[in-house]
Amino acid sequence: MLRLAGTRLLEDRDYSVVDAALSADPVNSCMVSARVESAGLDPLRLGGELWAADSRPLWPGRLQGLCFSGPNLIPLSGNAAALRSFAERALRRARTCSSVVGPAEQVLGLWDELAEEWGPPRDLRSPQPLLALDRAPATAVDPSVRRVQPHELDRYLPAAVAMFIEEVGVDPRHGDNGMNYRARVAELIQKGRAFARFEHGRVVYKAEIGALSSRVGQIQGVWVPPDRRGEGLATAGTAGVAAVLVRELNRIASLYVNEYNSAALSVYRKIGFRRVGEYATVLF
Repeated sequence: MLRLAGTRLLEDRDYSVVDAALSADPVNSCMVSARVESAGLDPLRLGGELWAADSRPLWPGRLQGLCFSGPNLIPLSGNAAALRSFAERALRRARTCSSVVGPAEQVLGLWDELAEEWGPPRDLRSPQPLLALDRAPATAVDPSVRRVQPHELDRYLPAAVAMFIEEVGVDPRHGDNGMNYRARVAELIQKGRAFARFEHGRVVYKAEIGALSSRVGQIQGVWVPPDRRGEGLATAGTAGVAAVLVRELNRIASLYVNEYNSAALSVYRKIGFRRVGEYATVLF
């Protein structure tokens, strides 16, 4: 068993303890829970590593800190000492993650430890209200919003790219002519987790269910073309996606949003989302 800097690399035998910790806060932990539930804790299957902030064996009910290290670095829990140990482990190798994201207290504390080596970031977004809905939407749903079909990928993809550029600030096609991003979008469509309203072949509303655990689905990539904003498409469309999660999939619907995005916050409050926490994101 690999032990470094006060951290422990978790493996499948730790599953019950990790599952209990993730289940204690299912909305906050949705991104990690979705991976763990489908792949277990083996790094090759998980697509990353899950770290505990303690080199000793875990006991039920005792988990001092938890952090996922993969395409994103996601510190879910831990005090200052735990975050320092995560930073020490992360700094033992070159940075490969595209962001640090998760509960704001842990992200900002971890970033304090990493900033000297990894900074400056391209962007630091905080606070980001974490919202949840566990009942039927309070607003009408758009019956024209539906799951995107695999044969519609080429019509859907330009909207996904436009959303990504607007939200993240970089073109996802950079470097490989968009092959990896196209594959990710295609996978979401194949799984029935990409939703859109098409008008004359054009996407006028889109969203996806990014992470999907056994209890929570996290909505991402909500977007309406600039020339169609202000018509209520985002409200009715997102209400429809939330309704799929709550009614059809029996999940809590969740999302997080930049606090300065007052228009989006207003939309989500109308639908019935309530604030349950706070996220932060460090983008590279």
